[in-house]
Amino acid sequence: MSLRVGVIGGGQLARMMIAPAVELGVELSVLAEQEGMSARLAVTAVGDYRDADTVLAFARDVDVVTFDHEHVPQPVLRALVDAGVAVHPGPDALLYAQDKLLMRARLAELGMPQPDWAAVGDADELQEFVDAHGGRAVVKTPRGGYDGKGVRVVTSGVEAADWFAALAEDARGGALLAEELVDFRRELAQQVARRPSGEVRAYPVVETVQRDGVCAEVIAPAPAAGDRLADAAARVGVAIAEGLGVTGMLAVELFETTDERILVNELAMRPHNSGHWSQDGAGTSQFEQHLRAVLDLPLGDPAPRQLWTVMVNVLGGPAEGALDERFAAAMSAHPAAKIHTYGKDPRPGRKVGHVTVAGDELDDAVYDARAAAAFFA
Repeated sequence: MSLRVGVIGGGQLARMMIAPAVELGVELSVLAEQEGMSARLAVTAVGDYRDADTVLAFARDVDVVTFDHEHVPQPVLRALVDAGVAVHPGPDALLYAQDKLLMRARLAELGMPQPDWAAVGDADELQEFVDAHGGRAVVKTPRGGYDGKGVRVVTSGVEAADWFAALAEDARGGALLAEELVDFRRELAQQVARRPSGEVRAYPVVETVQRDGVCAEVIAPAPAAGDRLADAAARVGVAIAEGLGVTGMLAVELFETTDERILVNELAMRPHNSGHWSQDGAGTSQFEQHLRAVLDLPLGDPAPRQLWTVMVNVLGGPAEGALDERFAAAMSAHPAAKIHTYGKDPRPGRKVGHVTVAGDELDDAVYDARAAAAFFA
């Protein structure tokens, strides 16, 4: 009988688990939020992931539940565990991907390098933090932000007045997260896979290029990342995975500072945009690795297949026509490019696919990946 994995969330990450699941002989089921989502080929149920009864009914016939996103509420996660369902990552780990204030506090307890930060409950407290950090700061909503949403750079406490007002209206109350504005050279990402039984494998640290708060490109491994930096990033990733009890894939977003430190920015406990390069560039893709990890199977080789792999996101898509109409021209012009689309309608700023190119020359891989992706703009 096949092992059965249930994925909550019908987005592109669930979609990209379908092929490795088939290859591993794993039966994949998906609970989608609505009809027609990216992972529709594996959707077996449509419903609200915030409703415990819906999620419990979905989980009844699977061996393990995992996630396309981190937004499933804690009471629903706890209900799954109480019903005897294997949940990976579990609620005790996911808590730190769902709430950035809790994440910062726990990482401090673990001794992880991170920006100076504070919980601020009103504009005056934020102003005090801004004044103490050179007149500028980053302010974040603790929950729900991604791809630049829920993040602002401010020079005054009143610039977050609307967010403080929303907190005041929320019965749960709470605070915002204020962070120092880090003087960084570049952004990096470290991925780690961990099994429930404890085996851990680290991928090479990669460089990520952000545009308008959205990941636009990834270069694997990060250029000019010597052994010291690569080892430090891997140690941080493994320490966080073990310290938080993460099971499955973990992505640790990092800043490399101008004074040669690395600082933890944010966490994702699932396959992540920074790991899409691994589909065509690593011995084991992050999607296969995640399935292995949550099923507590031996982990695969995360090492690169070639010297360089470049991933370029397709953002927005063409203003006219469908993505598949551009495939033939892109493939003809750039035969080394691997094209992955998400079954989404084009929309400004939306991630609708990505392109990867692997090779021995970084400049050639960058050019081919960018040029192939441009066919879908």
